[in-house]
Parts: sequence; C-alpha cells; structure tokens
Amino acid sequence: MQQRHGPIRVLIADDHPLLREGIAAVIAGQPDIELIGEASNGVEAVDRYRHLQPDVTLMDLQMPELDGIAAIRAIRDEFPAARIAILTTYQGDVRVLHAIQAGATGYLLKSTLRKSLVETIRTLAQGKPHFPAEIAADLACHLGAEPLSRREVEVLRCIAQGQSNKAIARQLGLTEETIKAHVKNLIAKLDASNRTHAVAIALRRGIIDMA
Repeated sequence: MQQRHGPIRVLIADDHPLLREGIAAVIAGQPDIELIGEASNGVEAVDRYRHLQPDVTLMDLQMPELDGIAAIRAIRDEFPAARIAILTTYQGDVRVLHAIQAGATGYLLKSTLRKSLVETIRTLAQGKPHFPAEIAADLACHLGAEPLSRREVEVLRCIAQGQSNKAIARQLGLTEETIKAHVKNLIAKLDASNRTHAVAIALRRGIIDMA
C-alpha cells in the first residue's frame, strides 16, 4: 500500500443536516482527516463522489431519491476501489449483508458515532474493512440460515400491518391456504414461535421495516 500524503478526505451523505454537522464537528478536531463534501440524498452522493473522489465516504442507509444501498452500488460500479461505510440507526444483519453485497466496507451505527467514527474512517482509509464485532457476530450467526422468499417477505410485511390471512390473500391475489403455507414457512425459517414473534425478529434483523 502506498504511503498516504495529506489528510484523509471524507464525503458525508445523509439527509439530516444536524447529523452532518455533528460528524463535521468531530472530523474538524482531527488533524489527519478533512471533510471535503456533503450530500443530502443518494443521487447527490453519487454525483459528489464522482467529482470529489474522496478517500472515505459515509453513506446513510435511508435517503430520498436514491437509498444508500443503491448509491453504494452505483459508486462501486464506476469506482471499484471506493471505500464506503454505511451510516444507520438500525442494527440488522440483513441490512449489513445487503450493504456488503452492494460494496460497503464499513458499518457505523449513528448511536456510536462519537466512539467509532474516527477509528472507522482511519481503518477504511488504510484499505481495511470495519464492521463492529456485534454486527459481524449477527451476520455469521445467520449466514447459513435459509433466506425468506420475496413472497414470504411480502406476507410478513402484511402481517406487520396487522392484516389477517384472508386480507393478505385478497391483497396478493392468492388463496388463504397458500398464505397459511407461506406463514408456516416463514415462521420456521425465522425460528419464531408465532406470527407476532416472526415480525419482531424480522424487524430486528432488518428483513422488513415499518417505514
């Protein structure tokens, strides 16, 4: 690896101005890190990256116009060596997996920014990945589990909205017996005790959200 000359150049992409200001304040206190740009949505993030080509990018998971996962994928398609950490309020192994598949090399929980931000930036700038131990453990724990099908996720979202099997069948254009089979399968795959428990597990792991 080539020796670095000058500070680590950082781009922040997040639709919350206060969070960007908070990150900027932390970075301002580090002589070896420089904030060179900000973006408030995914489209802007891709454009800013293209023009600035930072050493490290901090990318919010949920943004308007283009979400973080899609923005990471777009950047990595054009710049395969991009070093990008996902910023999120939610700890879920499925979201981590999607981020890694898109090309993320780091994962930062917004609740631990003050403790982890600088370390993550420096680690990524060295070309190394950075994932918190608890995130890596969750990911390893579930990697061998059978994934839910797209239809099972649709059914799970309907359950989370409080719909009955009959209502779900009507909405998805399926028979009630088919919905019952999907519910049985997704409960088994998630190792849940019932429908409500399945929803709770899915929310925790990031399989579905309530947005």
